[in-house]
Amino acid sequence: MKPRMLVFGWGNPSRGDDGLGPAFVGEATRRPGVELLVDYQLQPEHALDLVGREEVLFVDASTSTPAPFEVFEVAPGPKVTFTTHHLSPGALLAVFERITGKPAPRARVLAIRGSSFDLGEGLSERGRSNLEAALAWWDAEHRDSVAH
Repeated sequence: MKPRMLVFGWGNPSRGDDGLGPAFVGEATRRPGVELLVDYQLQPEHALDLVGREEVLFVDASTSTPAPFEVFEVAPGPKVTFTTHHLSPGALLAVFERITGKPAPRARVLAIRGSSFDLGEGLSERGRSNLEAALAWWDAEHRDSVAH
């Protein structure tokens, strides 16, 4: 049986703060009932990773969210075309519903504010600070479910 929650971080660690999603997943305290997944982008095939989940947390860098981060609910949509190779979280949820015929799991986005996305760079100082704040939120949100 799959863990009830999936934490899915995506982005390119070779492009500075674009790697905030994978960095979050790499540094997040492991929790029982939570599976962690990383990729460069959301693709239609990832809909299968949502099967059997009650909840999914999508983690990505953002240039428009208020610093240090923002957490918000996401619903299935917009309409997905067959030529789509890179999806938004809402589009991935729509793919899930289309292929399974079931309602998508509860989904939230953790958008971590990034400031530098240059090729060949690591996380910026500001990005690292925002990541630390997001990790503290994660620990506080799941305080009672620490895996030992």
